[in-house]
Parts: sequence; C-alpha cells; structure tokens
Amino acid sequence: MIALVRSELRKVLTTRSWWILLLAALAWVALSLGLAVFASGLEGGLSRDSTAYAGSVWTMGASGTLFAMLIGIMMVTSEYQHRTINVTFLTSPRRPPVIVAKVVAAALVSLPFGAVVVGLSSLAAGASILTGGGGLDLVDNQVPRILVGSVGAYVAYAVIGVGVGALIRNQVAALVFGILWVFMLEPLLTVVPQLQDAGRWLPGGASTALYDTGLVYGFEELLPVWVAVLVLVGYAAVAVALASVTTLRRDVS
Repeated sequence: MIALVRSELRKVLTTRSWWILLLAALAWVALSLGLAVFASGLEGGLSRDSTAYAGSVWTMGASGTLFAMLIGIMMVTSEYQHRTINVTFLTSPRRPPVIVAKVVAAALVSLPFGAVVVGLSSLAAGASILTGGGGLDLVDNQVPRILVGSVGAYVAYAVIGVGVGALIRNQVAALVFGILWVFMLEPLLTVVPQLQDAGRWLPGGASTALYDTGLVYGFEELLPVWVAVLVLVGYAAVAVALASVTTLRRDVS
C-alpha cells in the first residue's frame, strides 16, 4: 500500500495540474476577498472594522475547496484519458487498493494545498481588517477553528473528488459535474427555504459547519462540528466504496 501511495503522489507532483489548480484557488480566493473589500465601501456594506466583516473574510480561504475536488477528480480521470490506468492495474491487479491509495494521496496533497491557500488568505484577511481600522481578536473570532476547519474542508473535497472521478471516469464530464455541483446545485439549496434543511447535510453544508462561527451562509442552522465531520467522512467512504465496486465491474480498454 505504501508503494502505491508513493506512486500516486509521484503522478500528481510530477505534473503541472496541482500547481495550476493551486494558482487558480489563490486567484479565486483573492477575487472573493477583493469583492468583500470593495463591497465594504458601498452603502449598506459591512464596515471593515466590524465583527461581521471579520467573520466573513476569515472564512474566505475555504472558498477554494472546489479546486481540491478537481485535484481528486483528475487523479483518476487523467489515467483513463491517457490510458495509463492499464499500467496501474497491471502493477496492482487488485483494484480496490489502487482507489484507496489514490484517496490517501489526495488527502496528503490537499492538506498542504489547503494550508497554503488558507494561510495566505488569512494573511490578506488580517491585513484588510487592520487597514480598515479593525482589530485582530483571534480568540473571540475563533480564527484557529476557522483555519483548521477550512483546511479540513479541502481534504474532504479532494477525497470526494477521487470518488467522483472513479464513478464518472470521463474527465470533462467529471470536472463539469464538480463545478456545477459546487457553484450551482448546492447554492440553490441555500435560497429555497423548503430545501435548506436538506442542504445542511450535503458536502457544502457540512463543510461550512467546520469553519463557520456565527455567519450562517443561507442555512437556518448548521450541523454541529462533530456531526459535520461524520457526514463528510460518510460521503467520502460512500464515494470510495461505490468507486471501488464500479471499478471492479468495469473493463479497461
């Protein structure tokens, strides 16, 4: 298993995909933070010295979790696209360990990936608060919890991405599905009152519960942190189990 994980890490780290997605995540978070700063200067916007503004920008680092999901998706679909999956399965004829190795590798890659994005986002968030006349009350704003929860969300999305990639296999279809899910399908559940309770139990709602400390993003009530962790672990486990089963039953051409 260790050899398989090392092999998967080598596949990821020797390509340009991971750092391109890292730059994309940083750009997306920077755009989100820039819009928050811009909105603070508009009439009715959150003042940059307010607690509400601080709570908002501290969580900006988690807005790039989509890109961690894309890493997980591409770890699987790129092998089918380039036909290297045949060599992978010849190296390890038992297919479930290959999926597990990809999951472990996705978690190991997304951990520093998320830490970099969240760390740089936090530095920028702190600077925007200070330059706006606010104070860095890290304890009262529960910043440590926000940072840890945000990085945890990156890991969860990367693992789920592996499951999505193994289930769909076609790279374009899997990437489009991931983007639509994060940007369209889940957000719809936050604006339809009748569906908001269900939205709490989806990956986005559970991830939000890891780092939200008071500003509720469209949900009347978020899940407790421990429940959110179990929900995300459950999603990852189901995705991996389904991926392993379908991989066993599919022929590789």
